[in-house]
Amino acid sequence: MSRNTVRAFALSLPGAVEEFPWGEDAVVKVNKKIFVFLGEEGNTDSPAISVKLKDEEAHGHALAVPGAAPTGYGLGRSGWVTIPLTGGAPADLLCDWVEESYRTIAPKRLVAELDAG
Repeated sequence: MSRNTVRAFALSLPGAVEEFPWGEDAVVKVNKKIFVFLGEEGNTDSPAISVKLKDEEAHGHALAVPGAAPTGYGLGRSGWVTIPLTGGAPADLLCDWVEESYRTIAPKRLVAELDAG
């Protein structure tokens, strides 16, 4: 799974913008709130994404990916999961989780815009 595929999908969502709040590590935000951590471009040691999954089934499924874990810095307690891009999860599933995270974070008007599109 390519980080670029996930990045492109995340940036295609209404109101999504990419920022680099910690130097090289990229995040995608909506309404000034992060909905996906992309990490550093070119990271071949441990490429991963982090998303917020409130749906228990999606959360459990994401944690079942080899190498996945609750996100550090206390974010895991709020439903954030770090999923390695080398864990074998298919691209469409990773994009589904990015969309789920977006829907959790985005304002209702942008979710409605997504649903209308």
